[in-house]
Amino acid sequence: MNDEPASAPQRFAAIVLAADRTNKDPITRYTGAACKAFAPVGSIPMVIRVLDSLAACDQISTIVLCGPPQALHTQCPELEQRIAAGRIVWLPNLNSPSRSAESCLDQIPSNLPVLLTTADHALLTPAIVQDFLRKSSATPAEATVGTIEQQRIAEAFPRSKRTVIRLRDGGFCGCNLFTFQPRGRTLVRFWRQAEDLRKRPWRLIAQVLGWQTVLSYLCGRLTLQHALAAISQKSGVDIEAIVLDDPRAGVDVDKIEDLQLAETILNDQPSQRC
Repeated sequence: MNDEPASAPQRFAAIVLAADRTNKDPITRYTGAACKAFAPVGSIPMVIRVLDSLAACDQISTIVLCGPPQALHTQCPELEQRIAAGRIVWLPNLNSPSRSAESCLDQIPSNLPVLLTTADHALLTPAIVQDFLRKSSATPAEATVGTIEQQRIAEAFPRSKRTVIRLRDGGFCGCNLFTFQPRGRTLVRFWRQAEDLRKRPWRLIAQVLGWQTVLSYLCGRLTLQHALAAISQKSGVDIEAIVLDDPRAGVDVDKIEDLQLAETILNDQPSQRC
């Protein structure tokens, strides 16, 4: 019998990206909210839903919110109170997601692993976060990315229209969940370089994936594991996919249809908040 005490779960600092980049955002215009992050879902601002789910996780030690602009905080008194009380750390966003993430990482001790998510993840629950962090901590990878099989979302929410990456081993949707171990933080710089090339798609493809990987994709031979291996090789960071089970993990709120779907899910499944 092993009498050694079980090691404590790894604790993470959490970054929530909540920039308000345009007044033309369809969610902002539809709801009349001061910014997208403040748009109500089930009468609760999206950003508050995300912050609540993170705060309920023992594995989260610190929460850093990047954006929205300080001038808008009075439009969300609950957020304003949490910042004033020191329950979350607020930092201004920069002009792109990767630069905002990099700015936040600079304020977090370099020895801490980090969880990154977004303020529009309105259906995020403590259970989803805990599952993702537990599985991420169990891998030797330096960075992890949350994903879910598209079929799971389609079966649970037939009306949902998600962006799908179709690979040899199935269709996958992103979950806006990432972790970075201390050595994995350099992946954010690689992400920034990719953002800088977004208007030059062929150079972007060559830098992020490489032509051999692209050819495999076009021929229907590329798997999720091989795709991440290619990015790992290009970035110098060992990346692993964490395939989640809860279909809500793959639903973020970018379009009015997403907002309506999230409202329907919350109304139909109130007991699944945790």
